[in-house]
Amino acid sequence: MGKDRIPDWLNSSLWTTTLSDDDRLHRHSPSATTSSAAVSEPIFQPPVPVPPPAAASSPQSTVTSPKSEFRDPVDKNSNDNSNENDRNASSSGVSPDDISRQAQILTELSKEIVNLWELRRIASQGIPDSAGIRSTVWKLLLGYLPPDRVQWSSELAKKRSEYKQFKEELLMNPTEITRKLEKSVVHEIDHSKSESSGLLSRSQVTHGEHPLSLGESSIWNQFFQDSEIIEQIDRDVKRTHPDMHFFSGDSQLAKANRDALKDILIVFAKLNPGIRYVQGMNEILAPLFYVFRNDPDEEMAAAAEADSFFCFVELLSGFRDHFCKQLDNSNVGIRATITRLSQFLKEHDEELWRHLEITTKVNPQFYAFRWITLLLTQEFNFADSLHIWDTLLSDPDGPLETLLRVCCAMLILVRRRLLSGDFTSNLKLLQNYPPSNIGHLLYVANKLRPQAAS
Repeated sequence: MGKDRIPDWLNSSLWTTTLSDDDRLHRHSPSATTSSAAVSEPIFQPPVPVPPPAAASSPQSTVTSPKSEFRDPVDKNSNDNSNENDRNASSSGVSPDDISRQAQILTELSKEIVNLWELRRIASQGIPDSAGIRSTVWKLLLGYLPPDRVQWSSELAKKRSEYKQFKEELLMNPTEITRKLEKSVVHEIDHSKSESSGLLSRSQVTHGEHPLSLGESSIWNQFFQDSEIIEQIDRDVKRTHPDMHFFSGDSQLAKANRDALKDILIVFAKLNPGIRYVQGMNEILAPLFYVFRNDPDEEMAAAAEADSFFCFVELLSGFRDHFCKQLDNSNVGIRATITRLSQFLKEHDEELWRHLEITTKVNPQFYAFRWITLLLTQEFNFADSLHIWDTLLSDPDGPLETLLRVCCAMLILVRRRLLSGDFTSNLKLLQNYPPSNIGHLLYVANKLRPQAAS
C-alpha cells in the first residue's frame, strides 16, 4: 500500500542490496570515511542530475593531504586512540572534483563583490578541507562577512572590538566592578570641587553593590544567580568532543580552546536572558570555533573567539525556539519541528513512516530530538559533520529545511533494516546511527527537495 507513495528512484532494486552487518556496527571507526561500502543502505553512485560531493562518494580516492585546513595540536605518532576525530578532521579527500570545486570557490572569493548565490551553490556540494577556505566561506554564508570585500577589514575590526567590550563588561567579577566604581567616584570627587559634571556621588553607589545586597539590580545578586549557569557551561565544555585533543586534554592549547568556548557561551547567556544557556549549545559552537581557530591566516585564527561568537549567534537565531522550553508545545518549538519531520517522511516514504510510528511505535522524539537540536553533530564523525554543515549553511532559506531533508534521508538510507526491525532494534539503530557515505546521504536529501520530486 505504501508503494504508491514511494518515488520511483527509491524503488530501485539497488536499495535492497544485502550489506554486511559486521562493518555497519562499527561507529566512528578510524576508517569511517574510507570504508563507505559497508555503511548506509546501500552505497552506490547515483546518476546525475545532482552529483554528490566526490570527497565522500569516492572512498577509494581518499588520501591524507600533506597540507590541511586543520592543524592537529598533538603528536600524530601517539598511539592514543582518542585522537581519532582529530585525524578524521585533518584528512581530506583529494579528487578532480575537489580540485575543481576549490578553484571555483577561490575564484568567487577573489572577486570584489562575492556572488553569494554562486558561492552557496558551490559550497553546498562540500568545501575541500585542504584549501583552508572553509573559515571564510562559512563567515560569508552566515552573514558575518559582507559580500563586499572592501568592507571586510572594517567590519571584522568593529565586531571584534564589540566582543571585547562584551567580555570586559559581562565577565568581570563584581569585586572588580565595585572597585572601578569607587575609583571613578574618587576621581570625580577630586574634580567636583571646581565644577559639577553630573556623576553620582560616592554615597549613591555603595548601597546596592554590597555583596549581601538582595536587590534585583545588585551586581552581586546577579553574580550569584549566574553562578549555576556558569558551572553548567563549564561541565559541558569539559565534555565537548573528549575524543579530540583539540578540545580535550591538559595541553595548553586545549585548555585555551575550552576557555574560549566557555567565555563565548557565558557572554551569550548574559546577553540573552530569555534563553540563557541550554545544554547542547556547546556542541553547536564547537564546529564553528574549530574551523575558525584552524584558519591558515594567523590573524584570523587569533580572532576565532570573537568571530565564533557572532557566527554562533547568527546560526542559533534560526533554531532559537528549539532551546526555549516554554515554546516546546507551540507551533515554533522543537516538538513542532519533529512533527514536521514525521510528516515529511510520510510524504516521501509512507510505508517506512507507517512501520516506524504505527507498527513499531517508535516516537520520532526518541531519536530526532538530538538530531535536530544538535544539528547532527553527534551522529557522525567530526569531519563528516563539517561536510554536512557545508550543505546546511549553504541553503538560502536557512539551515532548518535542509536539516529536515537530511534527517529524512537518514531514515530512508536504512529503510530495509528499519522495515525488518522491531521497536528495540529500530530505536537502537536510530540512536546510534551507522557510519555513512556522506556524499550519498546529501544526494538523497537533495532528491527530497520539492523541485527535485518526480
